[in-house]
Amino acid sequence: MTRKDPTLHYAPWERAFERIATPFEEFINRQTTSGLLLMAATVAALVVANSPWGPAYHHWLETPVVVGFGDLVLEKSLHHWINDGLMALFFFVVGLEIKREVLVGELSDRRAAALPSIAAVGGMVVPALLFLLLVEDAQFRDGWGIPMATDIAFAVGVMVLLGSRVPKSLITFLVALAIVDDLGAVMVIALFYTEELNVTALWWGVAVTALLVFFNRVGIRRPLPYFIAGGLLWLALLKSGVHATLAGVITALAIPAFPKYDPLRFIDLVRGLMDRFEASHKPGQGILKNNDQYSILQTLENGVHLVETPLQRLEHALHGPVAYLVVPLFAFANAGIPLDPTTLAQTLSHPLTLSVATALVVGKLVGIAGFSWVALKLGVGQMPTGAHPRQLVGVGLLGGIGFTMSIFIAELAYTDTPEALVLAKTGIIFASLFAGVGGLLWLRFVCGRAAGNG
Repeated sequence: MTRKDPTLHYAPWERAFERIATPFEEFINRQTTSGLLLMAATVAALVVANSPWGPAYHHWLETPVVVGFGDLVLEKSLHHWINDGLMALFFFVVGLEIKREVLVGELSDRRAAALPSIAAVGGMVVPALLFLLLVEDAQFRDGWGIPMATDIAFAVGVMVLLGSRVPKSLITFLVALAIVDDLGAVMVIALFYTEELNVTALWWGVAVTALLVFFNRVGIRRPLPYFIAGGLLWLALLKSGVHATLAGVITALAIPAFPKYDPLRFIDLVRGLMDRFEASHKPGQGILKNNDQYSILQTLENGVHLVETPLQRLEHALHGPVAYLVVPLFAFANAGIPLDPTTLAQTLSHPLTLSVATALVVGKLVGIAGFSWVALKLGVGQMPTGAHPRQLVGVGLLGGIGFTMSIFIAELAYTDTPEALVLAKTGIIFASLFAGVGGLLWLRFVCGRAAGNG
């Protein structure tokens, strides 16, 4: 009997080679996990903020953080760095998702993209108008953009809980809708939530954007030049008055979406490398001792990166850190609102809280389901395969989960009015809870009936 080399580590094959997940399946799995982490971070923030550690929590958020060297110093609070710094990565991933969807995803086919795009427009216009209709106090009207957003992680996570009861096409419809919704939110932030402009800094931003386009046109594929330029763009926008996180979206749109190697050429190269890999194998000798096999593996790894598009590679690499770290940290830093039992009823009955909640739940439902119904009646777009029009009501309810982007816009709208910010966040949290539970129950009931009738 041959003894195994004690310096080598032998283990069963991992599941990484047992199941090949499509990019969309991987995206859904990450959104589901991200939704659960968001929920946990939100609950943790609420518990901490309303506990004896509340003052320490708020003091921690206001801790000054200094970045720079020499005379070039940027000092902001930790809360500011999370909202304007880390969230730029979130918007970078959003930009990558938007570009992929437009090029090859659900939004690339005009016929398939028509219904979710129309539903998304309805889900933005109706809530904004409803909010303005409900809010009588002029000082609160700046928050009209709050109910326009849909939190894709929460919404998809709730729908996935229904498992096979929900047709996959309905999940695809929701994702496409949320991507268009994100694009709309980005445009609203850029156009309507901009401070007083610094024209000089804005021109620097234009120059850096032109540099990013140049990188794309000359075929630069490595991410480092884009990240350096993106960082400079972030600084320029920060100084210009335009919200700095938009640098993430602009940088993402410049990332190349074409591979260096043709797939057929890659197949020939891999076959040749695998033949050499097999010929280099020595019984009883692992990769650590076999330099020939290790060199071939490195060449294969480099080739894999070249047959991928930089857009796909970066989206795959960053989606996890953003979904599992950046967004939950944002939730923890922004969801810690006071929920004093003695004043909670007064807070919930405040006109601003009710306006935000109503615009999210009712506005999204009417906008998404109503615009979809009108589009179908007019023959514009097509129903998701295997889905029933009643299920679009459930999608409309889930669209009312506005959490991440809604809180982000609330921070912009009510920067100088802390009391209004607390009221708006309270409305967002309770509306998201109601919309999530309502959408889950509605889809469970409707999908259950459809399955029974089938």
